[in-house]
Amino acid sequence: MVSSRRRFRLTDIAQQVVGGFLLAGPFVVTAEVWQLASEMSALQGALAVFLVFAIGYGALYKADSDRDPDREREVAGVPVRFVSLMLVSFGSVAILALVFDAPGTFFAEFGVEAGDQLAAGARAIAIGAIFSVVGAATADTVF
Repeated sequence: MVSSRRRFRLTDIAQQVVGGFLLAGPFVVTAEVWQLASEMSALQGALAVFLVFAIGYGALYKADSDRDPDREREVAGVPVRFVSLMLVSFGSVAILALVFDAPGTFFAEFGVEAGDQLAAGARAIAIGAIFSVVGAATADTVF
């Protein structure tokens, strides 16, 4: 029986990048996201990261019945497509945050101390990645 699934290619990464950046942008430049992240606990940040992974996996492998993670190329036992999706989801938010200097702008506004900025920034990236993963996975699945 011939499978109708496509191999993971560079064009799939490009689609993920477009979708990831598209939905990440509005959340990176929103003060409320950075304020929320500065007030979240480490556990809440970890739960946000978990949501990104769960949404990404569900969108790639549960919403699309033609995809089987066990039949895809892997790196360290994880499908390459999923690794790419996570890198794009978190990476697009991080890149936009740095390009727009969102941490410097918002953390100064909210008085976040220098020692707390890295952790709060990671939580802000996780918040944005929740939305970025939806765009990235949708673009990868639809196109």
